[in-house]
Amino acid sequence: MKRYLFILLLCGWLAPAQAHKPSDSYLSLAVHGQQVEGQWDIALRDLDFAIGLDGNGDGALTWDEIRARHAAIAAYALQRLQVASNQGVCPLKAVEQLIDSHTDGAYNVLRFRADCPGGAAHASVTIGYTLFAELDPQHKGLVKINSGGTTQTAIFDPDSPRQTISLAAPDRLAQFGAYVKHGIWHIWIGYDHILFLLSLLLPAVLLPSLSEPQNPLNPTAENRGRILRVRPQTSHLGLNAAFIDVFKVVTAFTLAHSITLSLASLSLVSLPSRWVESAIAASVILAALNNLLPLFRGKRPVAAFAFGLIHGFGFASVLRDLGLPQGSLLASLLGFNVGVEIGQLAIVAAFLPVAWLLRKTWLYRQVLTVGSLAIALVACVWLVERIADIKLISA
Repeated sequence: MKRYLFILLLCGWLAPAQAHKPSDSYLSLAVHGQQVEGQWDIALRDLDFAIGLDGNGDGALTWDEIRARHAAIAAYALQRLQVASNQGVCPLKAVEQLIDSHTDGAYNVLRFRADCPGGAAHASVTIGYTLFAELDPQHKGLVKINSGGTTQTAIFDPDSPRQTISLAAPDRLAQFGAYVKHGIWHIWIGYDHILFLLSLLLPAVLLPSLSEPQNPLNPTAENRGRILRVRPQTSHLGLNAAFIDVFKVVTAFTLAHSITLSLASLSLVSLPSRWVESAIAASVILAALNNLLPLFRGKRPVAAFAFGLIHGFGFASVLRDLGLPQGSLLASLLGFNVGVEIGQLAIVAAFLPVAWLLRKTWLYRQVLTVGSLAIALVACVWLVERIADIKLISA
């Protein structure tokens, strides 16, 4: 009974992860003298929650339902975005709205423009961003500003709703640091990547071994006539050995996803997003089931490398949504990759000491077995959703 309760609790805790990642929006601004042209991609699921788009309440959004709410969408969004130059506020006006698909679903694309006051070229813009601030404290706004052939980026959230961004040629070091932050954030919200890594790391403080059975060629009176079985047991590793095991797994995963992240971000290799996301879900299932059945048979670093190649394409899709500035493409790509590794190492640093301290407890055995089963079940849901290509927009 305790085991089933543990599964229900863990599945409940993992339920928010089914959307693949928390709420993000993507805002692009192009500054041409006193005129600003903008495109704002906002998830339909978030807009539906905030202002209601499903007119008939059937759980499926149609183009007619969304079009009927265009005015409400524009009003809701533009009231929560302020753009100002160093010479005054730039009034925003909606131009058109479209629908586009991102890796995590359908988005409303709001295009707008603004005419800023003053006759001189602007040295900076100040952006106020409060979209969904009252509804979702985890929401992030990923902003890209193009001006005079240079690209600046910023991340907005309820804790940092207002930022002033210089339109001068960016400091390469500052831009590198900005993409490091983007990389850290995106590994922390990539639930499927995190669950894959944790599934591989859970056995790191344990070493599968076999008990020594009685010699069947020389049976004793006690075991004569019995069918002898080899029972799997678990011995507990020391911290140094556990660290080495984790190092092998993480290094293999890092090398693999760094390769495909770079190739995909530079448009040298491309795979359909639906295939990539489905394969990532399948990798989570296999990594979790490996803790219940010996699928990899002591070759978790090899599995980490093989599946890490697929996960790299997933990271690349996020980076493409964010955008890479052409003027400093390699530096930004490197910064994002470094950020992913920092975020990943932070997860490992938090996991390993706790896992090692709890390795002999009932709780850790439940996390290893029942927890792995719960992770596999959640990943199965992801896999079905991604293979079936379930959409918010219906015909």
